[in-house]
Amino acid sequence: MEIGMLSILGAGFLIGMKHALDADHVVAVSTIVSESKSLRRASAVGVRWGIGHTSTLFLAGLLVLGLGIKIPEKISLSMEFAVGLVLLWLGVSTIGGYLVNKVHAHRHEHDHEHSSHLHFHYHKESEMHEHEHKPKVFRSPMLIGMVHGLAGSGALMLLVLSTVSSPLAGLLYIMIFGLGSTAGMLIISTLVSMPFVVTATYAQKVNRYISLAAGSISVLAGILMMINIAAEMMA
Repeated sequence: MEIGMLSILGAGFLIGMKHALDADHVVAVSTIVSESKSLRRASAVGVRWGIGHTSTLFLAGLLVLGLGIKIPEKISLSMEFAVGLVLLWLGVSTIGGYLVNKVHAHRHEHDHEHSSHLHFHYHKESEMHEHEHKPKVFRSPMLIGMVHGLAGSGALMLLVLSTVSSPLAGLLYIMIFGLGSTAGMLIISTLVSMPFVVTATYAQKVNRYISLAAGSISVLAGILMMINIAAEMMA
């Protein structure tokens, strides 16, 4: 492989790592790892996001480079709008999880009564316990990575087409780019999860507050992104 191509692939890896730092990527993964109780699981979130992200980029590469199919701008914008919806959903579900962990309803029976009733109560910090209320399938890092990959495929294909000289080289560039973005997200998810992992063990009240903050940021980012994309689509 010639030196020029090696330089292009090396640049693709670095660009992929930088791509992982895009605000919508960081916000999405940060919201997911807000539930993490271990660095290992948080790191796995970054890797799974990278696999999903790379898979859709590679599929787009096959269509564009292999079959000569162009990605319409409206489809690219629609996928970016979908990213905004994903951020909104992640934020809302995280905030919902905070509220569910904060207030619970339990059915109690009393010896002096023949009927049961619902009892609402707040959990103290020492009484916090886990509940599986969130539909995890819609918070899958791989699925979210796939949506991000589709949203960014149009811009990447333009970069690839202007950089490489053959479809095979273009697909190789996409794979290297994907490896770079996966490596970058692995680092980001691990670093971002540290406050959540530490507070989950030693300061559960703080953990709930920073999880609430992460969810709120995700909601705001999703709404702003959808507004901007909608304005661009109507322009």
